[in-house]
Amino acid sequence: MPGKTLTSISKLELRTAYGPVFRNVLDSPPRPCTAEEILIIDLKPLRSDNLEERRALAKEIRAASINSGFFYIQNHGVDDKTIADAKKQLLAFFKQPKSKYFNGYKPARTSNINVGESVDVKESLGWRYDPKYDPRYKDPAAVPEDVKPYIRGEDFASGRKMHTCLDLRTKYLPSRYQTLTHLSWAACLTLARKLVKIFALSLDLEQTYFDSKTTYPGSDGVFNYYPPRTEEEIRNNFVGLGSHTDLQLFTLLWLDMTGGLQVLNKDGQWIIATPIEGTIVVNIGDFMIRLCNDTYILRVSMPFFFGIKFNSVEGVIPSCTSEANPAKYEPISCGDWCQLRFKGEEEESRGKIAALKAQAPSAVVVAA
Repeated sequence: MPGKTLTSISKLELRTAYGPVFRNVLDSPPRPCTAEEILIIDLKPLRSDNLEERRALAKEIRAASINSGFFYIQNHGVDDKTIADAKKQLLAFFKQPKSKYFNGYKPARTSNINVGESVDVKESLGWRYDPKYDPRYKDPAAVPEDVKPYIRGEDFASGRKMHTCLDLRTKYLPSRYQTLTHLSWAACLTLARKLVKIFALSLDLEQTYFDSKTTYPGSDGVFNYYPPRTEEEIRNNFVGLGSHTDLQLFTLLWLDMTGGLQVLNKDGQWIIATPIEGTIVVNIGDFMIRLCNDTYILRVSMPFFFGIKFNSVEGVIPSCTSEANPAKYEPISCGDWCQLRFKGEEEESRGKIAALKAQAPSAVVVAA
């Protein structure tokens, strides 16, 4: 129609464990989210013994998970000092000289989470679950044999590819910060175990449904640092972290007040998740989507990834199926699901990063 501007649509490719999927994306600039698009949920009822209050909270979380797959939480129980100390730890690590051989450390331009976009400019330091730092302490010597292959810390590697655990990750920090790292990770794990009970209620399950499945949970922590982009990176539209979906059940994401997180809404519009002081962002992971038979929505997005035991084989939750809506997904362990995607990401990234390194001599770099 005359006078009406039509917005074009492009295709966004996203990785999954079973190969790429595609989303329609409007080619309009990102805009700030509205209060209805990403809800703010008060977690005070999380500490209540009143089941009806907890069910009311579950109803809010269900609505947010169906609507956008993202929501803010306030009164979450992770105190401001713990978060502030975590930020100090992050900066203490990234401001020191680093080696690419540090366990868990990924320098800038060494990952490419979205094959259709640039390599990731961010630096990151990640680690995985370690039973001796679990707030519900567990004797490392008593870890069940069927769980050990999925705990990739130094004590459990035994010839397999090792991922960094908290001990390895924190030895590069001043001693005072080592303890603070343990505390911040433990605070997130404690919150996640409480929150997963509300997710169970939101799916019409007993609130204890996930308890036995989260004794040795997937609970990965990551510090991300986004340095100022170079002249070349700005000119070529390099991204800090490419478009992606998260794994496992859900992610707890603390945002600094600089912002930068964008979410693809159900209309294909990129919206900006504006940082809100005192909140943590929660987003649904793709293993949760499988468990709830697509009842909840997966959207694109210092994260903490929470999931069930990696050796726990799970099919679709019975309350999410019916005669008219049978299970869409076959049973699979959370560990196998994650490894399928990791393998695909590693293979796709290797060639692209090698090509960029070959171009490095001609790159234009300006001082930060």
